[in-house]
Amino acid sequence: QASVGPYVADIDGYLRSLEVEQLRRPRDDYMVAMQKDISATMRGILVDWLVDVVDEFNLLVDTLYLAVSYIDRFLTASVITRDRLQLLGVASLFVAAKYEEIHVPKLDKFSDITDGTYTNQQVVKMEADILKYLNFQMGSPTIRTFLLRFLISCRGGNCASAKRLELMCCYLAELSLLDYDCIRFLPSAIVAACLFLARFTISPKIRPWNLTLQEKTGYKVSDLSSCILRIHDLQLGRHYSNLKAIRSKYSERKVRVRVDDGLAGRNSGISPQRPR
Repeated sequence: QASVGPYVADIDGYLRSLEVEQLRRPRDDYMVAMQKDISATMRGILVDWLVDVVDEFNLLVDTLYLAVSYIDRFLTASVITRDRLQLLGVASLFVAAKYEEIHVPKLDKFSDITDGTYTNQQVVKMEADILKYLNFQMGSPTIRTFLLRFLISCRGGNCASAKRLELMCCYLAELSLLDYDCIRFLPSAIVAACLFLARFTISPKIRPWNLTLQEKTGYKVSDLSSCILRIHDLQLGRHYSNLKAIRSKYSERKVRVRVDDGLAGRNSGISPQRPR
């Protein structure tokens, strides 16, 4: 099997060019400039619900990230009333599943999961509207895209330590999906900020950033400061603490780092596993 090493820089450059394309980016003020009947809180509740739906359908987490990307991009240009926001969410997940999954759940499951609020025909119609707006450009780099790349490039030799870092990064990255304010940051910047915070949480006495990480991610700490602070607030439960799906997901499956380490033990919001 040929090594992809010689192409890594070109692939990274291509993904970085895609993530800044205007048509692939939501407006970071769409909630004020475009939407009149929904709020950032409603968006967070929708994303929290989609986390549970993805779990219920046993879908890839990549599908979740892509669906949230579709939602934000669609809301940038199309006005949605609150009674249709869940329809947008479930249809976006349907489109993302068709792109990411090998086995896509049947249409009935996507309408049934809304307790009959929407019909199959309504889901299909919204699917068509989403695809029309996206111009069938369904494959854009998401937070998940860069998360996998950065973790691979920054992985150390200790498998247990690498796994703890991976799980904490995944947890923080999913928390960022809840926050409307995080859409102003590029996906790669969010991942770099999650990596910084994960390293600091696990080993608070060790400098969380160095020249190697700067080179691998392309970000200085000064570039990430606003993003780090925002995600740290999510980690501490200062925003969206009432939305429990992600915290429950990582707790129930014992997918967590040691909660007595550094910030994790004090403030992260990851609860110790209780016997079930």
